[in-house]
Amino acid sequence: MRLVATEYLSLDGVFEEPGHWSGPWFKEDAGQFKWDELQASDAQLLGRKTYEGFAAAWPTMEGTGEFGMRMNTMPKYVVSSTLDKVEWPGSKLITGDVMGEIRKLKKAPGKDLLLAGSGQLFNALMQKNLIDVYRFMVHPVVLGEGRRLFAGEGAQRPLTLTDTKKLSTGILILEYTPAN
Repeated sequence: MRLVATEYLSLDGVFEEPGHWSGPWFKEDAGQFKWDELQASDAQLLGRKTYEGFAAAWPTMEGTGEFGMRMNTMPKYVVSSTLDKVEWPGSKLITGDVMGEIRKLKKAPGKDLLLAGSGQLFNALMQKNLIDVYRFMVHPVVLGEGRRLFAGEGAQRPLTLTDTKKLSTGILILEYTPAN
């Protein structure tokens, strides 16, 4: 499996709680992009905070159709040093040698392993060169404050632009792979 990290970003690099600011730009073509991405994936990789948010929302969210069914039934690997158990169906907790376990997942046959949100995990994976594809959904808004995605030492990473898409509401989807 290849590890694909998809992140919602504002123009000024904020990724924190996109549900609070990304809604006005999420229209049919954004939904189609997320559906296609989910269909190209066999499993999700989530950090604790993102897992807790998703697990609280998706199982009870109404009107999500096939997308919601897929979210609720696909395998989910949850990285946490504080959780003792995960209860969202299909979830498996990863503790201990996290990077080793993720390397094993990447060696398994199948479609993409999809990482969403999970900023701390994103940065740790980036530092270990474990992300195969970076997808940034850049929204046409400047927030001025909030957590930035790229943080800490080792955040510098050369990337190669491999694809771009412009959605009807001005969201730019920028896809990169690690530069050789």
